[in-house]
Amino acid sequence: MGRIAVITDDPGWHGKRLRETFAGRGFEARFLSLTACQLNLHEDELPVLLPGFEERLPDGVFVRGVPGGTLEQVVLYLGILHALKLLGVPVYNDGHAIERTVDKGMTSYLLKRAGIATPPAWVLTDAERARSIAERELRQGHSVVSKPLFGSQGAGLRRYDSLKDLAGFSDDDGVFYLQRYIHSGDSAHDFRVFVIAGKTVAAMKRCGVTWLNNVHQGAHCEPVHLEDLRLCRLAEDAVRALDMNYAGVDIIRDEHGRYSVLEINSIPAWKGLQGVTEIDIAERLVEDFLSHATLSVPQSLRVQ
Repeated sequence: MGRIAVITDDPGWHGKRLRETFAGRGFEARFLSLTACQLNLHEDELPVLLPGFEERLPDGVFVRGVPGGTLEQVVLYLGILHALKLLGVPVYNDGHAIERTVDKGMTSYLLKRAGIATPPAWVLTDAERARSIAERELRQGHSVVSKPLFGSQGAGLRRYDSLKDLAGFSDDDGVFYLQRYIHSGDSAHDFRVFVIAGKTVAAMKRCGVTWLNNVHQGAHCEPVHLEDLRLCRLAEDAVRALDMNYAGVDIIRDEHGRYSVLEINSIPAWKGLQGVTEIDIAERLVEDFLSHATLSVPQSLRVQ
């Protein structure tokens, strides 16, 4: 039986779905945290030590979560993913994809560089300059959203609609990430599009109880059929630009019907989406993952 390492600190619903799906394909899924892994640079030993894989490396690594921590800790966690890939172990998504998307500033930069529609954004540390940008946007009639550079599920987002709102203007750990707010019409909503192997497999409309449309913030989900080729192609182009195996792409449509990519998640949850689609997302993910996975580890990487 093949063995897969599923990187997560909280397996939960997603872990259960992955374990069952891998088992149906003849693979054992073992959960482990990057906090328990280490680089082991000693001769005659595996160069990367993963709990439960002391004798040989896994046939593949499915990343469901990268823990937070200090800069040094996060660099180590990503370094472990990079090292595994260099050793020939398929990592899904790999460390480079996670680096490109966990940093909202880099995501915005790469989307803009690829010519993909995305709201104007500014990333800087100068508080005076950041306030000046926010004031200019507000005077031009645009609302501004401030986001933590690293973060997910809508946590820490702040919206400024008027100059008086800037009384609470502040940075996040010394960095300002500002993005022009896109109005989606009378009711707050956006779209989560799930892309696997370069193709859209499912999508949903997220309708927020506030201006935030994250499921974690109370938004409810509605199914979206994939006949809207503009929506699908934009998501697929965005994932291609960031060179990812799979992703959850957050897209908003403005009052004039124009789509823009807000963010891309390289470790997306899909519980909410699964509730409004007949597509088995875990099956699609595992099928694509196994198309990349090797079924054995080179003899040189085994413990003798």
